[in-house]
Amino acid sequence: MQTRKSPSRRQSSPLRSSLLAAAVCAAAAALPFARLDARQMPAVSVYAIEGAKIVTADATIDKGTVIMRDGLIDAVGASAAVPPDAVVVDGSNMTVYPGLIDMSNTAAVEMPAAPPNPAAQGTAEGRGGGRGRGGNGAPTPTWADAERAKREALLNPDFDAASHVKLEGADMQRLAAAGITTVLAVPSAGLFRGTSALVNVVAPPDRDDVSRVAGYRRGEVVIASPVAEHVTFAGRGGGPGYPAALLGDIAFVRQAFSDAQWQKTARTWAASHTNQPRPNFEPALDALAPALDRRMPVSFEAGEFREILRALAMAKEFNLDPIITGGIEADQAAADLKAANAKVILSVAVPQAEEGRGGRGNAEVPMRVQRMHQNLPKVPAALDKAGVLYAFSSEGLQNPADFVKDVARAVHDGGLTEQQALRALTVNAAKIAGAADRVGTLAKGQIANALLVDGDLFSGQAHIKQVFIGGRPVDITPAPPPGNGGRRGGGARN
Repeated sequence: MQTRKSPSRRQSSPLRSSLLAAAVCAAAAALPFARLDARQMPAVSVYAIEGAKIVTADATIDKGTVIMRDGLIDAVGASAAVPPDAVVVDGSNMTVYPGLIDMSNTAAVEMPAAPPNPAAQGTAEGRGGGRGRGGNGAPTPTWADAERAKREALLNPDFDAASHVKLEGADMQRLAAAGITTVLAVPSAGLFRGTSALVNVVAPPDRDDVSRVAGYRRGEVVIASPVAEHVTFAGRGGGPGYPAALLGDIAFVRQAFSDAQWQKTARTWAASHTNQPRPNFEPALDALAPALDRRMPVSFEAGEFREILRALAMAKEFNLDPIITGGIEADQAAADLKAANAKVILSVAVPQAEEGRGGRGNAEVPMRVQRMHQNLPKVPAALDKAGVLYAFSSEGLQNPADFVKDVARAVHDGGLTEQQALRALTVNAAKIAGAADRVGTLAKGQIANALLVDGDLFSGQAHIKQVFIGGRPVDITPAPPPGNGGRRGGGARN
């Protein structure tokens, strides 16, 4: 693979242009054919991938050119003319795909440190309602203190992922190296986790600009926000008392939606009755008003069939627009999902084995979970056949490089076509996120997120040679693996 700088018609400085062209050619000549190293490419605003097979997600062009200018797709086609000011990337014998979209990823959000939990600090005397003194002379937390802290830990609908997205780091570099250019950044704490944001995984470098203090880097990666309110039934309470089990989690979520519904009405009443005592409002619950008005979808983390039905029932009860995230048994609920006009974000990560079950210190997977694993590749095709809009999530994978490989299982073993798989990773994901006008395809005006791949993406032999995010080549040098695995996706409970 080689790069070159197109000859410029506007050369204000012949010497400068000659030096730049020489530098570009020297850098290209020094690169191995296997990879276009983003760290050695010139910082320009126009790139052209020439002579490659182009898969736009909607159509295939056997040989053509993709032109990226100022972060956007400027032209795509067999006869697209290379601009004179472009750095040209030789795409011969390679394929250009749209950047892949991972539709649930908690690693992309910087979560604040959790405050101390009084439930873990209180004594029997404190939990009994008295307020004594601890060993350090501080008041012992009461039962009410502990329960209030627990509620605040579980109830975070007002947490905004867009304000806490990661702009760089090894986690984001691994995503880019796997061809994932965009993720739905999801908060990870609580039963009500907050709102997600669709973001590019790599921010562009800071520009030298003496006329301002600094650029708004988060604004350069956030594509859509807020996307959805995220809810799970697997918070497990935290400490003694309610909710400390699944049924308690469900009751807590239902009560919070009910309280938010009441508060929405009560605020309207209070605004027109200013001479009356003001009701006791919980500011965090105001964040649920858009969901209750169906102006924002609600993502329920649900894997098994019974969990999916439970989530759909709650969505119907409160007139919510549901997204099911996890969906390991979504094929069994396909008719219910279609009837509810629900979207599905399928986790490709299967639940982990139980460690040391029965005191034997080994890993075991229950038979029912094994059956779910075996059936998982067939779920996407079943949803596609039922007309349910779905996308994929890498949440729970230790190595993002396995993302495409796991989706490819649905192609090789589950009856999904390559076009259906690619659309789920691009177009479908963009539709669910409400950003189909900005990402998901290689089309004029879209954000220039693209992959240059040696081989077919789902063949198992493909190699990603270069990744462009926002029209810029990014560093996909392999980053060291994480020290431990990610949180499990919405799969089965063992």
